[in-house]
Amino acid sequence: MLLSVRDLAKSYPSPDGTVPVLSGVSFDLAKGETLALTGDSGSGKSTLLHLVAGLDTADAGRIHLAGQEVTTLDDTGRAALRRCTVGLVFQQFNLIPSLDVAANIAFHARLSDRHDPAWCATLADRLGLAPQLRKYPEQLSGGQQQRVAIARTLAVRPALVLADEPTGNLDEVSAGNVLDLMLGLVGETGAGLLTVTHSARIAGRMMRRLHLHSGRVSA
Repeated sequence: MLLSVRDLAKSYPSPDGTVPVLSGVSFDLAKGETLALTGDSGSGKSTLLHLVAGLDTADAGRIHLAGQEVTTLDDTGRAALRRCTVGLVFQQFNLIPSLDVAANIAFHARLSDRHDPAWCATLADRLGLAPQLRKYPEQLSGGQQQRVAIARTLAVRPALVLADEPTGNLDEVSAGNVLDLMLGLVGETGAGLLTVTHSARIAGRMMRRLHLHSGRVSA
């Protein structure tokens, strides 16, 4: 099993006291499997993704990912996890404005000492970015920027891709095209994919779907 989450709990302080966000969340994700996480705004979907990625720490429970116990890692260990094991795709593209497309695609792979020029070129070609490699983010459309963000994530060949509303800023046609490409490339690399989405159409493209409500998940 690529990812195993067991009895995960998380709460946050507020002026009115502690607010529980996740309460006993458990699920598994196999290598090569795609899973949609749905739920109302504020239901804890992004919190769950951040815990799996090691961007935040859980109050209780465990996360086992690719042979590592994420919940016991220190800051250095969680940073290493994000460099080499987990790929993140967010609604905000977070490209580096001072780097051209080619350098943005290679950026994380270079940081993790996994830069493969041939693989980066393949990603650029498959995502229709080959003609844009010397351009800068501000010269690209929203759809092109999201493709760069996806290429940058997959350049590391992560075991798990976490996507938070990855097509939320795109029109329907661009969103469909980007989703097709992302699913195809994830399938080729054998990575698992966990995506947060409000879209029933996108959720329907995944192998499985989990719904988060009142801090718990259901199929």
